[in-house]
Amino acid sequence: MSCTFTARLCLGLTLSLWIPVLTGSLPKPILRVQPHSVVSRRTKVTFLCEETIGANEYHLYKDGKLYKTVTKNKQKPANKAEFSLSNVDLSNAGQYRCSYNTQDESSGYSDPLELVVTGDYWTPSLSAQASPVVTSGGYVTLQCESWHNNHRFILTVEGPQKLSWMQDSQYNNSTRKYHALFSVGPVTPNQRWIFRCYSYDRNRPYVWSPPSESVELLVSGIYEHYKPRLSVLPSPVVTAGGNMTLHCASDFHYDKFILTKEDKKFGNSLDTEHISSSRQYRALFIIGPTTPTHTGTFRCYGYFKNAPQLWSVPSDLQQILISGLSKKPSLLTHQGHILDPGMTLTLQCFSDINYDRFALHKVGGADIMQHSSQQTDTGFSVANFTLGYVSSSTGGQYRCYGAHNLSSEWSASSEPLDILITGQLPLTPSLSVKPNHTVHSGETVSLLCWSMDSVDTFILSKEGSAQQPLRLKSKSHDQQSQAEFSMSAVTSHLSGTYRCYGAQNSSFYLLSSASAPVELTVSETIESSTWSPKRPIPPIPTENKDHTMENLIRMGMAVLVLIVLSILATEAWRSHRQTHPAAGN
Repeated sequence: MSCTFTARLCLGLTLSLWIPVLTGSLPKPILRVQPHSVVSRRTKVTFLCEETIGANEYHLYKDGKLYKTVTKNKQKPANKAEFSLSNVDLSNAGQYRCSYNTQDESSGYSDPLELVVTGDYWTPSLSAQASPVVTSGGYVTLQCESWHNNHRFILTVEGPQKLSWMQDSQYNNSTRKYHALFSVGPVTPNQRWIFRCYSYDRNRPYVWSPPSESVELLVSGIYEHYKPRLSVLPSPVVTAGGNMTLHCASDFHYDKFILTKEDKKFGNSLDTEHISSSRQYRALFIIGPTTPTHTGTFRCYGYFKNAPQLWSVPSDLQQILISGLSKKPSLLTHQGHILDPGMTLTLQCFSDINYDRFALHKVGGADIMQHSSQQTDTGFSVANFTLGYVSSSTGGQYRCYGAHNLSSEWSASSEPLDILITGQLPLTPSLSVKPNHTVHSGETVSLLCWSMDSVDTFILSKEGSAQQPLRLKSKSHDQQSQAEFSMSAVTSHLSGTYRCYGAQNSSFYLLSSASAPVELTVSETIESSTWSPKRPIPPIPTENKDHTMENLIRMGMAVLVLIVLSILATEAWRSHRQTHPAAGN
């Protein structure tokens, strides 16, 4: 249930009070209270009973019973009676009315006025869900919360309207607190929206807790044509312990800029300063030393000192990432480091650490892409960042970072990965190889890239290689720019197709068109013509075979032959002995 009222509090209660019936035709008086109908303990309170007839006597009633009486000769000015209560306590809380008497008759009762005394129970807390910054005409939800088990919460707003809302409390199992949610709106810029909340027991409706801290709603979008700009120096990715500067600027002369974070924390507001060279107004928010809690999304707003609750439209979001010391992930591209415009590009960040999410940042850029990771069968956490069709703006150096869901700290940076875009300079270099397109393992090869146009740097790439391309500063020779890429003790893995490109220092990642391809073949086989005639050519090694079994067979055959020969010799000797004795007889 919610309740809104004007001029008096709506407590949602019907009190059965004993009030004597007064008759007569006199107009009823008006009862007021100063300084307010909701006061803290030990506050001085004055009730004013006002009438228009000219009374002799005034009566003040509390909860239906006569409380005080004053006579006219003690009153200044006329037609008004003052009932003062100094140092009010909880016992003074209640419902009050007043009446007056003339010489002939008594008036009726005034309308009731509730005096609420605060200071009992625990102090509740008040917060705006999502953010206290709301666009003009929007709605916001305020939460009043307390550890104390009171039955109801009251939300009040400062101002002449004296608006208030009441809600029954509910227990929140997750926070183990009692709370109530109040939907407020539409919020308009024609007044200030400063709220406080209280709790109370329904059996003591005029005794409230101390007030919560105030929450003021800030109405944004008022100056919609003067949007400020937010940037960060030196980079939106900062190593923990380092410093960063958030730069809020506008062409419009706001008095102040304020920095906000998505967790509803506000930075200090700063006076703007005029920069004559750029004709803009700015404020520099210096943050440091940074900690993981600084990771998040920031905005800035402009406002004027005479209306601090009315803010401009917000700047674009600026993400900040604080990197730490945990193991760095790896970053690669399956499309190669050098791409033609119109090709699609996907960068893959991966790690053997079980990171829950990865972030990709282009060095020098303002944006940070974040993706949840996926686990592979091999135990890696992986995230693919699809950059779409490449153009000149895609060129640059990229790094990625990993993080766990329960931590705001990101890992150390991956090794940098360069993405280079071709066809961005109006020239095409030439590439040649010496001593020959076909060389032998161990020899030295030089690839010469040159151009008749002025070039600051030459880049050499090998088709299909995962390695970063080679860069060399150009040298001037015979009125041409050139760079010689020398490779000594080459091996067969250097065989392949090579191309070279030109680049200028002013656009490090934007390349010329590719040179014509050059094939390099590195042979592992050494031919006789490469050796000196005086030096014997080593025989080509034969296939290595295992002769153990053959040798065993030969040895077995030899032993078998020896055994057979021994048997034959023995038989011959026995036959000879048997023959000679027979001849002697």
